[in-house]
Amino acid sequence: MSKIRSVKNFVDNKYIEVESDKYYNVYNPAFGEIIAKVYETPKENIEKTLTSSINAYEKWSKLPITERIKYLFKLHELIQSNINEIAKITTNEHGKLLSESRGDVIRTLENIEAAASEVYHMMGKNSNEIASNIDESLIRVPLGVFLIISPFNFPLMVPFWFIPYAVATRNTVIVKPSEKTPLSIEFIGELINKAGFPDGVINIVNGASETVNNLIDKKEIKGIGFVGTSSVAEYIFKKVSENHKRIIANGSAKNYALVMPDANTDQAIPNLISSFFGNAGERCLANSVLITFKENHDKVLEKFKEAGRKLRLGYGLDNDVDMGPLIREEHRQRVKSYINYGEENSIKLILDGRSNVPEKYKKGFFLGPTIFDDVPLNTKLIKEEIFGPVASVIIADSFDDAIEIINSSRYGNASSIFTESGYYARRFINEVQAGNIGINIGTVAPIGYYPFGGMKDSFYGVLHAQGGEDHIQFYTERKIIISRWFGS
Repeated sequence: MSKIRSVKNFVDNKYIEVESDKYYNVYNPAFGEIIAKVYETPKENIEKTLTSSINAYEKWSKLPITERIKYLFKLHELIQSNINEIAKITTNEHGKLLSESRGDVIRTLENIEAAASEVYHMMGKNSNEIASNIDESLIRVPLGVFLIISPFNFPLMVPFWFIPYAVATRNTVIVKPSEKTPLSIEFIGELINKAGFPDGVINIVNGASETVNNLIDKKEIKGIGFVGTSSVAEYIFKKVSENHKRIIANGSAKNYALVMPDANTDQAIPNLISSFFGNAGERCLANSVLITFKENHDKVLEKFKEAGRKLRLGYGLDNDVDMGPLIREEHRQRVKSYINYGEENSIKLILDGRSNVPEKYKKGFFLGPTIFDDVPLNTKLIKEEIFGPVASVIIADSFDDAIEIINSSRYGNASSIFTESGYYARRFINEVQAGNIGINIGTVAPIGYYPFGGMKDSFYGVLHAQGGEDHIQFYTERKIIISRWFGS
């Protein structure tokens, strides 16, 4: 058996060996094998990293915009040329299909492109002669060091919701990747160095909750970007808000797909399958509840079940695979507990994925597509985020009833409607309380230059700065100048 390697931090454009008493195993989920270990970063290393980021900010914040953007262009070029290698790393540490991992990298590139172009909109305002010989102007200035805390399910895309925008607006960043999937962003460190970024502009530290707590308490951290569960998002939001730090915290989700009787079912089903079961259901934009009506329920359910049943599970680098494993055995057991709960409460289980484990990968963390039908609204299957390939089907009495069901959720990340009716599509857009709305789209994933929406308990913060125009406000502060010049 080959030696298990340790994941390195990346500080001042150098890989740093870190050891502490606490570490976490990194697995290849398809094989159930440990492929690396990642250490909690000790306090003294955090201090050194923070000092590096602060020192880098002093020079980076004074660099002309054209110079800053050149580094982003070069990083984009390097990621593009290494897309296949990066995608393989992601598949091996996360389990998702190679095509899904490539999608992760492509969205990463989109965000770099968007940041490099949007930053030119960082213009201020000016008003001449607001009074006699007095002018007033507004400029935008950077804040300092930002901390990025990313989840396991998109090891590159989510960090790059934040990184390029922060550095383009003259800030520096510290990235804390998930301890479950740190290898993709570790590889990016090499490309950051090759792109020529000055030391300390982008640093990477590893660990879990201990490392996070040691970082967010630092007064030198001016803002935080977080994606994870709502419980942690709320905790970080409250903790850092007390210290007047800026915060974007995306939390959990419970997303609904509404299939109207007039919908083109044959076109809707592939979209639904991709949304419910793509990425093994481990994404905050995955649909989890399918709403039908009496007149189309049986037809939709039968096609949905049959398409789900045909999905082939396996290793994401294999060609004949439609779905990969879950991230960890303990997470598989957690998702299974929801299926067990449904059975124990006599909810109709029409597709059971608990025993769907590929023969070649018996030790992998696999769980197949699972579908419950006619699920009561007051159950955990409807109310809680499962974060796995479990679909709950319900029957609404009317369109108004469907909207009421969707809006009763504490979460508001995304919802989709499948219909040929502009009337119902417009009502859905205007009445559903969710930040991302899909019309005949299953997975409502905004392109890089649009912000990632989120409402209610799916989002903690004020600005959606993961792309789009909000990022300039989030990463900079307004400064007002009123000037008068006296003649000699």
